[in-house]
Amino acid sequence: MTTRTRIAVVLISAPILAFAVVGGLLGRASAAQETYPHLRVFDDVFSLTTGNYVEPVDVDKLMHGAMHGLADSLDADSAFLSTDEAKAVASGATLPPGDIGVDLARQYYLRVIAVRDGSPAAKAGIRSGDFVRLIERQPTREMSVWEGVRKLRGKPGTSVSLTLIRGNAADPHVVSLTREALAPLPIATKMSGADIAVIRVAEFADQTPSALRASIAGLQKRGAKALVLDLRNTARGPLAAGIAAARLFVPTGALALRDTRGASRQTVSAAAGDGDLTMPLALLVDVGTTGAAELFAAAVSGQKRAELFGERTGGRAAQQRLFKLPDGSALWMSYAWYLTPAGNPIHEHGLQPDVAVEQPDLEFGVELPAIDATLDKAVERLRGRAKS
Repeated sequence: MTTRTRIAVVLISAPILAFAVVGGLLGRASAAQETYPHLRVFDDVFSLTTGNYVEPVDVDKLMHGAMHGLADSLDADSAFLSTDEAKAVASGATLPPGDIGVDLARQYYLRVIAVRDGSPAAKAGIRSGDFVRLIERQPTREMSVWEGVRKLRGKPGTSVSLTLIRGNAADPHVVSLTREALAPLPIATKMSGADIAVIRVAEFADQTPSALRASIAGLQKRGAKALVLDLRNTARGPLAAGIAAARLFVPTGALALRDTRGASRQTVSAAAGDGDLTMPLALLVDVGTTGAAELFAAAVSGQKRAELFGERTGGRAAQQRLFKLPDGSALWMSYAWYLTPAGNPIHEHGLQPDVAVEQPDLEFGVELPAIDATLDKAVERLRGRAKS
């Protein structure tokens, strides 16, 4: 290339390059203005609050509350953590063993979403749907689920006080519960008549699939021709255990879909050898059916392997991890969630039952009726199919 040609190329290219750079900068600035207009509003609110509130404002407290509000607006499982809380999570420290046996969600206040079988909370008559107004006289209105769970845990033998509201009751109900070290709950079995087996799975664990297989084999020897799995108030256990248990009943197709920000959707599918348990199946579910139990129900019902009886499930099917911030605080945030085999959201939506059966509204101290309408409906449906 001659010198004259090089000069010509530079003269032609320079304006084009400059135009591209300036255009890119202007484009990013415009995009930022369109994407983050609320930051300007936040700045105005912050300035007005610190400059005009009736008394001097604690800026650290103000910003801490703002960060809490931002995280709480995501989902019930995400939370803003203080420096001390973030250190505790990062260290891998386990929760104290003392537990009262409730799982929480957020709905204005903290709300009981599930009550563990045989736990102090169950013995005290606490039920799914109860609002927790106070924990040890501390209001839960601005308390995250993450924080609430940790306030309920402690040393076995110590007590914790809860102030509860049920339904439209005007007067709160105060209970004092003694924390216990809760042992793993085994699978419970019984027969309904001579041909329908009923299995209660109160929590999921790594050994749940093998325990289910062994229990079903024993029930078949007793004459069971169909199976009811009771997953009501089943909220605990690793999500993977729910998918592993579904493999017992689903021979082919998708078990779940997994969405992660910035990555391709992952399909979790049945594999060769899955689905060898072919008994007719029904699942009992309610708002306390969440997590692993909910993934199990989504996989099995999504492949038309079983019908769901009861109430809409709780909608808790996400995974969380710690995102550290420069000042030592952190976000405990959902980064992935599972969908049904058909691609419908589970997290914060739940699963709609095929056969809806409403639970009675009971005041504190009133025992559940002896008749289990949800179980009866499932047994009736299975027995009808066996005769047809």
